[in-house]
Amino acid sequence: MVPPDASTKTSPTNHTPKAVRIGNYTCGPGHDLVLIAGPCVLESEELTRNIAEQLYEMTSERPVQWVFKASFDKANRTSLQSYRGPGLDRGLKMLQRIAEDFGVPVTTDIHEAAQAAAAAEVCGLLQIPAFLARQTDLLIAAAETGRAVNVKKGQFLAPGDMRHVVEKLRSAGCENVLVCERGTFFGYGRLVNDMRALVQLRELAPVVFDATHSVQEPGGLGGTTGGHREMVDPLARAAMAIGIDALFVETHIDPDTSPSDGPNMIALKDLPRMLDRWLAIRATVESIQ
Repeated sequence: MVPPDASTKTSPTNHTPKAVRIGNYTCGPGHDLVLIAGPCVLESEELTRNIAEQLYEMTSERPVQWVFKASFDKANRTSLQSYRGPGLDRGLKMLQRIAEDFGVPVTTDIHEAAQAAAAAEVCGLLQIPAFLARQTDLLIAAAETGRAVNVKKGQFLAPGDMRHVVEKLRSAGCENVLVCERGTFFGYGRLVNDMRALVQLRELAPVVFDATHSVQEPGGLGGTTGGHREMVDPLARAAMAIGIDALFVETHIDPDTSPSDGPNMIALKDLPRMLDRWLAIRATVESIQ
């Protein structure tokens, strides 16, 4: 027997999140897709600029708002011997040159509250890693900078739990909040995507889908993280069909030589073809809403 009130319950798909600002960009329904793209970790100046140049060229020709992403420090590497990055000072200088030379916002992870103010001087968007999504001091420090904040849903959290994370940021003065889905632990060393999370998270704020970290196998290669980059495209297509406001993709000229997350990054040469497909799906979805 159907409960009397079953037909009167409001579907979460009816909710439209309030658009937020990332520098000169507007992220949310009715606006061009925000593409957060770049290498996992900063390497050399030459390679970083090469990647940025190619991303600039492909995004300039398409209806996307590009944010360059790279980490100055991968503080959560599997092994102590793994490459972490150039560090805060040098890394932020590299990111600042990208921001100035290409005229785009840049973003990077922050892992400690003390890093927030320095990163905010360079970055238009601060990123909170999934493992740190519940760290109150880190969230408050990021919010108090006045920058937009992209907070990744912890692999251990239900979508509804993210409302507390968003409340922490907003209570500290940050209204420009994005929430990011990047997969959920499914046993040991494996992530899966519950695509319902995109709908549920969009109840809270504009939603980002992290297509490359979603295909990770944490610790899957023993001392490093494994992954299945061939699954990035189908997952991104599914996310576009459901409805997202931003897409996060890590990319590299030669992913197999990347010192971090190579198995789940996509090659730059493959990105234009995929991006066109993703944008076509998004346009189709928007046309029938």
